[in-house]
Amino acid sequence: MPIKSRIRTVPDFPKKGIMFRDVTSLIADPLGLKLCVDDFARYYKDTDIDLIVGIDSRGFIFGAALAYVLQKGFVPVRKKGKLPAETVSENYELEYGTDTLEIHHDAVAKKQKVLIIDDLIATGGTAVAAINLVEKLGGDIVGFAAVVNLPDIGGSKKIAETGVAVYAQTEFEGD
Repeated sequence: MPIKSRIRTVPDFPKKGIMFRDVTSLIADPLGLKLCVDDFARYYKDTDIDLIVGIDSRGFIFGAALAYVLQKGFVPVRKKGKLPAETVSENYELEYGTDTLEIHHDAVAKKQKVLIIDDLIATGGTAVAAINLVEKLGGDIVGFAAVVNLPDIGGSKKIAETGVAVYAQTEFEGD
């Protein structure tokens, strides 16, 4: 698949034994970025969406581009302390400890239809945290989109267990 072939694999990053799927090689390629955004646009063109929420930080790239193409608003979900106005926060589990995501308290109106997007689904921690944030604000989530799914790690299953439909453009199984 053309998208998958443009994603660089970096062995032993950020630690030994990890095969890091690096989308920066994909977005550096003008055709690669176009393929991703066009595919998301085709997949979601008939979906009733008011806002696209992108997860810090690579979700901003795909989310903002898709929002532009679909003529929708874009809302960032950021790591703690990065948003200037009043926020709502959600803690989530990391391999060793916890972290926090935040969204502006007024970023999503009640009943707004929201698509959440990120570059990659691994453990699902950030995805579920973003889902919880949008739901705290009263938004209705219409789906979760990602360029890459790592199904063996289980994140896409965690997202599906929340009742949110998952769409990933490509998968890397095994390592």
